Amino acid sequence: MKITFLGAAGEVTGSQHLIETDSHRILLDCGLFQGHRTESRLKNEHFYCDPKSIDGVILSHAHADHCGNLPGLYKAGYRGPIFCTPATADVADVMLHDSAHIQEEDAKYLNRKHPPGTPSIKPLYDDGHVTAVVKNFETVPYADWHQLSKDFRLRFQDAGHILGSAITEMEIRDKGDWKRVVFTGDLGRRDTPLLRDPQRVEGCDVLITESTYGNRIHPPADDIKVQLKSILKRAAARGGRVIIPAFSLGRTQTFVYFLNQLSNAGELPSIPVYVDSPLSKEITSVYRNHNASLDVEFHRIMQSDKDPFSFPGLRYIANQSESMQLNHRKGAFVVIAASGMCEAGRVVHHLLHGISDPNNIVVLIGYQAENTLGRRIHDQAPMVRILDHQVELRAEVESLEGLSAHADAEDFKWWFEGLAADRGVGRAFIVHGEQDQRLALSQLLDHVCDEPPTLPKYRESFEV
Repeated sequence: MKITFLGAAGEVTGSQHLIETDSHRILLDCGLFQGHRTESRLKNEHFYCDPKSIDGVILSHAHADHCGNLPGLYKAGYRGPIFCTPATADVADVMLHDSAHIQEEDAKYLNRKHPPGTPSIKPLYDDGHVTAVVKNFETVPYADWHQLSKDFRLRFQDAGHILGSAITEMEIRDKGDWKRVVFTGDLGRRDTPLLRDPQRVEGCDVLITESTYGNRIHPPADDIKVQLKSILKRAAARGGRVIIPAFSLGRTQTFVYFLNQLSNAGELPSIPVYVDSPLSKEITSVYRNHNASLDVEFHRIMQSDKDPFSFPGLRYIANQSESMQLNHRKGAFVVIAASGMCEAGRVVHHLLHGISDPNNIVVLIGYQAENTLGRRIHDQAPMVRILDHQVELRAEVESLEGLSAHADAEDFKWWFEGLAADRGVGRAFIVHGEQDQRLALSQLLDHVCDEPPTLPKYRESFEV
């Protein structure tokens, strides 16, 4: 069996791993690379896995860095099945159509700014490619084995990362020998709002694990409520706006869920809250439709609150005109808008109009990859480049780590103990993390494995 790492190898975007046997070529995820525009564009445009020869794609979840280039794969000739959970299929359908729209709008904006005579920028794919590729989704419920062929079967377990996210267990026969392969996708945390805890699985011959926060311990999620109250009170007192870059999928729903709890407890300051993302509204509807997959606490709250994703003072922005009006609105308010790493979408315009005002507060609630605008804001660079403008960063910057949807070192340790309790791991590959995180996770995982964990490089292959 050969495994080639075609993304998320030494970085946290572009998840894509190719498994090749004597009878199958299977791709784990097909995500978009994010970060520096030119470098990411080159990686996103070129596939090194010959899309026409792939037998199947296994999709761990619907975040853009895991599913966002599926339409590009289709455009390049792939016509096979894409296996995922039912909730992931519904979420990815919405996410991919939005991705095509954002790419089209960004291309138009950048082409208007380019000097005459320079080559025009085109989207990676269009809405037609999205419509075509989502027809190839084949859904597999949690805990059910699905037989792809006589030599390959898979089972999904709840990863606890976002709605529909899955750990993939695979049993693969290659040259007459059966191997058990486990791919974590993005592993979630324990005891977080909305989602169930990650499911432990049995040991395996090959483990491919993410490592985004392999060297950190997250603060408890409940601490967010105290921090939120403090931030909103400061903004209300000085008449400033609170700008919250948040992924439309997962983070926005969790953040609104927390604000709803503050509202129900009478602890939410009197300040309007705007979710400036049509995508977030659609994704929230998917959460409502799949609420059976949410945790026990969510269902307990629903006994007295029919809609934990809504509260007085919350408004979902419907169109671009209303979004633009927020940039000139006076007084204190909160705006939650995508994207979470500040690389595209409406939040970029809110930051352009807001980060030079010291009365305003930018609240970062998730991981900010290298070379993204979110990372530069997180590091509080004195000047940042936004939409071809150099802008002074004078707004207050707050980072709330308690809402991270990724496992931390303690969660990984707990989950690895589940593998060790069975038969351990033959060989492990650590992906989806920067080098420091991968090195830290390798120390946590080393005692579970027969050989030292491997930290693959981009496009590196291994025989297992």
